[in-house]
Amino acid sequence: MSNNEVHNINVDSQVVLVTPEELWATLPMSDAVQQTVADSRQVIWDILDRKDHRMFVVVGPCSIHDTAAAMDYARRLKALADELSDTLYIVMRVYFEKPRTTVGWKGLVNDPYLDDSFKIEEGLHIGRKLLLDILEMGLPTATEALDPISPQYLQDLISWSAIGARTTESQTHREMASGLSSAVGFKNGTDGGLTVATNALNSVSRPHRFLGINRKGQVAVFTTSGNAYGHIVLRGGSSGPNYDSVHIRLCEEALEKAKLAKNIMVDCSHANSNKQPDLQPLVVENVGNQVVEGNQSIVGLMIESNIHGGNQSIPEDLSQLKYGVSVTDGCIGWDETEACLRALRDKVKDALKAR
Repeated sequence: MSNNEVHNINVDSQVVLVTPEELWATLPMSDAVQQTVADSRQVIWDILDRKDHRMFVVVGPCSIHDTAAAMDYARRLKALADELSDTLYIVMRVYFEKPRTTVGWKGLVNDPYLDDSFKIEEGLHIGRKLLLDILEMGLPTATEALDPISPQYLQDLISWSAIGARTTESQTHREMASGLSSAVGFKNGTDGGLTVATNALNSVSRPHRFLGINRKGQVAVFTTSGNAYGHIVLRGGSSGPNYDSVHIRLCEEALEKAKLAKNIMVDCSHANSNKQPDLQPLVVENVGNQVVEGNQSIVGLMIESNIHGGNQSIPEDLSQLKYGVSVTDGCIGWDETEACLRALRDKVKDALKAR
């Protein structure tokens, strides 16, 4: 490096990616997939607008690392979604990007082979193909919008999006979410406070201008009209869980004070289950009881679920990975998922119709 070089001094390399347009052409959306995405977004909007009495449930693995296991899970979930569709609108959690507190596996798009090879372009292909396959079954999909570039590659296939607790305060993510085509759930801050999320909801509903890439991969200035379907996701925090009736009431008051719609989604994982995945069904049961007792604001739930419960570390020998077990946060297994959602449906069926 010459003495006067001042740019990119910490960059070791750059690799030009396929453009979103090229990826879409390689893995196009069929008419059936397009209809599933459009219909599922409309259902979620209708639930948030109180035009559909049902509750939507985002359920699935903490993160996707094995597409074969993900399709196995999706087939099971589609059958359950059809069975419970009179009361619950089920959306599969298909998370490809994971925020890390320090370091660790960042998700299928970033490192699809779990070996620090960071084949991001292959990750984008694998992720898009999986979304298409799930949607072809008629099962809608949800993900976390973490990287500000990847939505141009994948968001056309997403029915519901989350902004995580670490990024709810980020201006970049608020701007990005203002332009997303799906409803967006903003999680409360990691401390459990609501102010960051209510500020985000006010921000995301308004127009923004920001830098991004367009379908051709060109840097562009985006102007958005604002996203009218932002809502809060309660996930607990360092102060403890926040899904009980007292915290729900406090959240309603905070939303009312901020002149926001009283739409609340409860994340049954994270601090709301004290990071013990097996406690998630108890959170679901509590939320169901609140609905039966007359709650009007809870419109959705999120559950971390996989084929088998618990989680595992990524081994050096990837052949030792256990099938259907999370490599990030722990999940409940499939049997518990079925039992939990069937019980919720039976409990809230009449109460939701009476709202």
